[in-house]
Amino acid sequence: MTPAFLAGLGLGLSLIIAIGAQNLFVLRQGLRREHVLAVAAICAASDAALIALGVSGVGLVLHAVPWLIDAVRWAGALFLVGYGLLAARRALRPSGEALRVEASPAADAIAADGTTMTTRRTRLVPVVLTCLALTWLNPHVYLDTVFLLGTVANTHGDQRWIFAAGAVLASILWFFALALGARYLSRWLATPRAWRVLDGVIAVVMIALGVSLVLPR
Repeated sequence: MTPAFLAGLGLGLSLIIAIGAQNLFVLRQGLRREHVLAVAAICAASDAALIALGVSGVGLVLHAVPWLIDAVRWAGALFLVGYGLLAARRALRPSGEALRVEASPAADAIAADGTTMTTRRTRLVPVVLTCLALTWLNPHVYLDTVFLLGTVANTHGDQRWIFAAGAVLASILWFFALALGARYLSRWLATPRAWRVLDGVIAVVMIALGVSLVLPR
């Protein structure tokens, strides 16, 4: 591994390992064991695309059209606050979403809330759309990937794409580790009360992030 690759890997991990809207959504899906691989893949692929845009110089173009960033900021704020309110509603009015540890392959056919696997598969579209919105409507993602990682990558000259490869690997490792590792926490979140606490935390973080996007700087 070259120094540029390790630098990209290190900076990528330092930026991505933080409590945020995207990470909380991946964690929640991992705990639910619902479309885990799809969510992790979407997040990692989105980061890879944004990092590539930053390294290719698109960040400079975005600087020239600040209204575009403002549009994304307001759309992201509205979405985050709306998602936070839904989480708050789940916390205040739980619907029996406690996780159940499967004891046999046959039990996989039934979800924690009593729905069949066929029903859960129909939820893939809203899950994918939510994941995309939490990623692409979050201005912080652009700041971290397109602007910061893109700028630092270009300081490595001919090694900038190697730096970018390290940053992309950081995203892949983190999102899949978070999504797949979350299932091991399910034993502590197998009660309605635990899920209410988790949804309460998600609500506070999402709403706070949404409000922070539109507060004067």
